[in-house]
Amino acid sequence: MEWYKDFPHIGYDLDGKKIYKPIRNKDELDDFLDKMENPDYWRTVQDKQTGSDVVLSDEQVELVKRLQRGQFGDVNFNEYQPQVEFFTQEVMLHPVTNRPADKRSFIPSLLEKDKVSKLVHAIKMGWIKPRRDSRDDSRGRYYDLWASEDTSNLARHRMHLPAPKIPLPGHHESYNPPPEYLFTDEERALWEQQDPVDRKFPFVPRSFSSLRLVPAFPRFIHERFERCLDLYLCPRQRKMRVNVNPEDLIPKLPKPKDLQPFPTTQSLVYRGHSGLVRSISVSPSGQWLASGSDDGSVRFWEICSSRCLKTVQVGGAVKSVAWNPNPSVCLLAVALDSAVLILSPALADRQVVLSSDRLLSAPQEAEPIEGDGLVNWSDTEGEELNQGIRLKIQHPKAVQQVAWHTKGDYLASVMPDHSSHLQVLIHQVSRRRSQNPFRKNKGLVQSVSFHPIRPYFFVATQRSVRIYNLVKQDLTKKLHANSKWISSMAVHPGGDHVICGSYDCKLSWFDLDLSTKPYRMLRHHRKAVRSVAYHRLYPLFASAADDGSIIVCHGTVYNDLLQNPLIVPVKVLRGHVITHELGVLDVTFHPTQPWIFSSGADATIRLFT
Repeated sequence: MEWYKDFPHIGYDLDGKKIYKPIRNKDELDDFLDKMENPDYWRTVQDKQTGSDVVLSDEQVELVKRLQRGQFGDVNFNEYQPQVEFFTQEVMLHPVTNRPADKRSFIPSLLEKDKVSKLVHAIKMGWIKPRRDSRDDSRGRYYDLWASEDTSNLARHRMHLPAPKIPLPGHHESYNPPPEYLFTDEERALWEQQDPVDRKFPFVPRSFSSLRLVPAFPRFIHERFERCLDLYLCPRQRKMRVNVNPEDLIPKLPKPKDLQPFPTTQSLVYRGHSGLVRSISVSPSGQWLASGSDDGSVRFWEICSSRCLKTVQVGGAVKSVAWNPNPSVCLLAVALDSAVLILSPALADRQVVLSSDRLLSAPQEAEPIEGDGLVNWSDTEGEELNQGIRLKIQHPKAVQQVAWHTKGDYLASVMPDHSSHLQVLIHQVSRRRSQNPFRKNKGLVQSVSFHPIRPYFFVATQRSVRIYNLVKQDLTKKLHANSKWISSMAVHPGGDHVICGSYDCKLSWFDLDLSTKPYRMLRHHRKAVRSVAYHRLYPLFASAADDGSIIVCHGTVYNDLLQNPLIVPVKVLRGHVITHELGVLDVTFHPTQPWIFSSGADATIRLFT
């Protein structure tokens, strides 16, 4: 069409006659009116061959737009589809082309033969000199002045040391060093302030245009004299030293993957509380989880589905919750303000609920009991009874912690107070009696725990842990924690080991058969350790701190008393958001699975499996 631009015709037909261009009777005015009135003007094009106007369809407009954008015309064409690799390192079963090989690939090249013969002739005639062997050339060889020193008579002495060598000069010692080696004003000022011993270079690098202009080094004679004095006067003596690889001194610990199972991933988040969740406890069956929060509620969760089954409003910030460890009853102790509530959540079969009711409805003793005037036992009624609160034990001071005995009948409560000897009380639920086991307390009591097997009672004060024999009623042992303030304590299911967390970021492991001082101090956390816990079945223990992390460690206790426990940190679990500089407040293990529950200041409880 471009060729016939100036002609009245656009080509020829089969008979050789001219095909004239179609007559176009539209002028510029018609075109302008059409542009103003016709809504399809923008998509109308003129067909050069017929002279008619063609209205483009939506598909054709889209195609034009794609081509203008530099894209492929076909919408379905994938320009990033995997390329078919024809030539790879794998030997293919069938060749890409099955053409027979050329004849020239089997016979020697005549061109190359011709070239080689010409080169041979030129070498024979002496026109081309082959490469000279550089080993015969004595030029460019450098001699080391000190190389033969060790073979001298001095080297035969056992204590002889060769003289130290001056390092080779660098770029900064050049008369015209590169600009980056020259000092800036700040570097020059810093160099002048430094002592001569601390300076990187003994001189200031300067630049000269030629070697003629370099002045004499003012300290040259002085430095050479010092060097001679060093070589002459400095005593050099060979000292035999054992080279020990520092890594060989570290005991070989097993890899964490060989110590599985342990919790590694966050599986569920239990949301519902609106305040800090200070305490959590898992039922002995492993099906239910109880949590106490600052929002004044105790919630019961189904562990597998993270569903909140029940919410009990207790009317105060809950400091501690503890599920009764006896599987034949279903009770929960809750500490808030100066009271301890005994809840019966009725989350068990009928027989267990009946035995729980039987334990709580035992007749009250008539004789006067020690500590009875200080502690008031009362049954609940009305709305509290409907919520499941069965007993209320009123204390003289604020209760911080509750702990059950393994049999599930005795309950200990802690009321930290400097001014009083009444810091620990032990309650018997079946007979509704309370007693104060200590005449006076040495220090502020932080936490208590019953021994899982033997009749021992652990009392943790700020600096130490005291172990009392409940049968003989005397002090058996006192453990020194070497930390400023103990925050929490947990007793190993075997009963011979105790861990204590402290507010100065330490975790102490005590071996009761070994010593009264910690067998191992772990400083893995960066902030205060709030809670520690042992697993009942697996060799695992965990610590939770205000840095928002839970550190799970493997702790194998051997039956052989001569073998020390194996402690290996295996996992750092994170998930809680630090709120008001508080992180994870409580941590506890599932009774049968290697799972761990944690509660934090961000009002959530998290399950790591």
